[in-house]
Amino acid sequence: MDDLSPSDLKTILHSKRANMYYLEYCRVMQKDGRVLYLTEAKNENQYFNIPIANTTVLLLGNGTSITQAAMRMLAQAGVLVGFAGGGGTPLYMACEIEWLTPQSEYRPTEYLHGWMQFWFDDEKRLATAKAFQLARISYLETVWQKDRELKTEGFEVSSEQIQGALAVFHTRTDAAKKQADLLLTEAQLTKALYKFAANNTNAVEFSRQHQPDKNSTSKANDFLNHGNYLAYGLAASCLWVLGIPHGFAVMHGKTRRGALVFDVADLIKDALVLPWAFICAKENATEQEFRQQILQAFTDHKALDFMFNTVKQAALQGHALEDIEAQNL
Repeated sequence: MDDLSPSDLKTILHSKRANMYYLEYCRVMQKDGRVLYLTEAKNENQYFNIPIANTTVLLLGNGTSITQAAMRMLAQAGVLVGFAGGGGTPLYMACEIEWLTPQSEYRPTEYLHGWMQFWFDDEKRLATAKAFQLARISYLETVWQKDRELKTEGFEVSSEQIQGALAVFHTRTDAAKKQADLLLTEAQLTKALYKFAANNTNAVEFSRQHQPDKNSTSKANDFLNHGNYLAYGLAASCLWVLGIPHGFAVMHGKTRRGALVFDVADLIKDALVLPWAFICAKENATEQEFRQQILQAFTDHKALDFMFNTVKQAALQGHALEDIEAQNL
């Protein structure tokens, strides 16, 4: 391990990394050139390895601490570290929703340059926002058509209710003249999807609550919030790797902090987080069981790959991909 250089830790592309961790009641430390977490048992302490070169995000929940040496190795491997509440929500560092990102300017510049070329043009930014919305629906249709478990649970994209909602969505998206029109259309579609999922899982009294509530009795709401924060972790990883600042959103408000993270996370939330939140709530799953299920769904349907491809296409806007794909990010 002494001969391992920091650059070796970034050999696996972020879009291909397999792991995303949420830890609580443990201490994260560096030992013998590895990052470990220590849990205290009755009779002995137990150490577990974190394969940082194959990890995108590390969420630290209640009762956790981390050493400076561990943070140094995580930064060298390009792992994003977030501090979160119990169960992974809410995500916070002090009072702001933030990520601790490795400080490195040795990242590609072409994506940021491409993003800036269209971002200051209102029409091009609106066109990119529409492209994001269409990609989001295309991903939902692909996932729901191929996922046997979702089909078994009744999440059929061919259902009359879903097709009707998508038809209205496409019409209104095409006609949108500004971002506010797109946000309204998005909200209407998501409301329709909530209704479909609630009816499908017999959650007849479901009412969406976006803020985590310690006294919440709605597992579906809790799982939606939990899954959304995990999606934010993937989105933040994608944008950090590509070197695009979070403030240059195409959908959410220009002055909203971290708005581009929300834009990118929205690409996968309806397709994966929404159905599994309701399914796991119906099955009375624990938070840990839901987290394992949603992370497996992210992996099975290559959610991070999809994020990277969509953001790269938006940034390049017709530029040749050959030069980009030849680079090792």
